[in-house]
Amino acid sequence: MSEALRTVMGMTAQLPPPSLAHDPEPGSPGRKAMAVLVLACMGQFVGVLDVSIVNVALPAMATELNLTPTGLQWVVNAYVLAFAGLLLLGGRASDIYGERRVFVVGASLFTLASLLGGIATTPTQLIVARAVQGLGAAVLAPTTLTILTTTFAKGPRQTKAIASWTAVGAAGGAAGGTLGGLLTEYLSWRWILLINVPIGIALVTTALIVITRSHYGRERRLDVLGTILVTAGLTALAYGTVQTHEHGWVSAAVLVPLGAGVLSLAAFLLVQSRATQPLVPLGLLRNRLVAGSSLAMFLTGAIFLSMWYFLSLHMQNELDYTPLQAGVGFLPHALTLIAASRAAPWFLRRMGNRTLIVAGALVGLAGMVWQAQMADGYVTGILIPGLLMCAGQGVSLTPITLVGTAGIDRSDSGLVSGLLTAARTVGGSLGLAALATVAAAQATPVQGSSAAFLVGAGLMAITVAVVLLVLPRGAGHSPAPEPGL
Repeated sequence: MSEALRTVMGMTAQLPPPSLAHDPEPGSPGRKAMAVLVLACMGQFVGVLDVSIVNVALPAMATELNLTPTGLQWVVNAYVLAFAGLLLLGGRASDIYGERRVFVVGASLFTLASLLGGIATTPTQLIVARAVQGLGAAVLAPTTLTILTTTFAKGPRQTKAIASWTAVGAAGGAAGGTLGGLLTEYLSWRWILLINVPIGIALVTTALIVITRSHYGRERRLDVLGTILVTAGLTALAYGTVQTHEHGWVSAAVLVPLGAGVLSLAAFLLVQSRATQPLVPLGLLRNRLVAGSSLAMFLTGAIFLSMWYFLSLHMQNELDYTPLQAGVGFLPHALTLIAASRAAPWFLRRMGNRTLIVAGALVGLAGMVWQAQMADGYVTGILIPGLLMCAGQGVSLTPITLVGTAGIDRSDSGLVSGLLTAARTVGGSLGLAALATVAAAQATPVQGSSAAFLVGAGLMAITVAVVLLVLPRGAGHSPAPEPGL
């Protein structure tokens, strides 16, 4: 496995070296650095977007390709499983082989899979293409954050760059329903995949020009056994949780993969404690900044990635919105996420990382409690509580990311990026399964959604406790960014 991956990465080694893209000394960032920022944001956007964009297109896919309900579930799950299971591998690969090579490989896989999925004529072809898409996204996603942390020196510009990256990623998740509805209704479901092809070509081309070729880490080798164990463990956990929708939490179809996932991750930790070149040095997991931010990211993912699911069902099933109307109804949420994420550096100059994370969590908690009332009408029942939830999420993600990447050696930056992304993704998968179970136990769908949001509010309270107990004061502090990047 290691040799095969080394061969794939080596395919880009003969490409001509690009110009330097690192942020210059104080003053306006160079054009290459700005191009890197745009590139990283676009890579983050398409990876997150494809988690949710297929949802509104599933009925059209089923009609054209004769997909069964199980087949439809796997159109979604194939992407999620590959994405969640391989994120740590993608993050570590960028540390060993360099961000430029890994970004190009990830974007190329993602683009090719999008093309194959867009022209698929059978359910099997579509599901396999979605799995390869997830693999490409798992390689691409953590590399986008690594590019920013290695291009922009720690301090004001890096904070502003990460805020932009966070805003675009949040917008990608929120825009999935809207964009998917527009493309499906006015073009075809195939365009939710085919639209990635020109974007992917642009990403690869730009990456070859603006990303600096890395030379560090070449003496390191990929921990094959550790990679297999953590990939199997994360994939098994994700598989078990997605099975809960069909089989329930106490069935063998759920408990067996969950148990296998826990055992695999336990074996992974044992192997890491003895490996000479571990995939995840255990010292990183004992780092309070990494551990605390990963826990916060896990809980944030569990809460907010589930929010879209319950709101979408409520809007369509209870308020009788069409898929397109529901997608348009999410536009204010997406804009709030972008605005709040972009405003995070302004708040950081006045509050600091830990305080801002807590403040964002409390705003999100208030939105969850309000949303749990399930009031009639769009404005009071969807818009206002949704804006509170999105504002809380938007201002929290940037400081969580800054804390997690603070004080990390450059040689481990890709791994930590993958760890934070994996925490959020796996948290979202487990959170959705758990909250869906809570909702299903209620008498009516409205009561179910209400219960899910109340549990979400409780998880937000736990997030506040984790941040206050685990993260030290001044966690991940860096100079406050000035307006304008």
